[in-house]
Amino acid sequence: MSADASGLRRPRHPIPDFVENALNERGLMAYRARPAYQQNDYIGWIDKAKRQETREKRLRQMLDELESGGVYMNMKHPASEKT
Repeated sequence: MSADASGLRRPRHPIPDFVENALNERGLMAYRARPAYQQNDYIGWIDKAKRQETREKRLRQMLDELESGGVYMNMKHPASEKT
């Protein structure tokens, strides 16, 4: 993890290859439009899972939320709603 110019005050998690591949496969580069803290939260949350099944479940949730818009970590997020 490393700090960067995104304004985050905590270290930034690098995107694992399996997450990057999943984003590309589903055409969800809307991920990049999300604020840096959201990108970081998603990656940290997925990475912290101890079991592979949990990691995959969290990845699916992130992908579904990005695809539908208006949701961030199971919470309403009007700024990301699709029009």
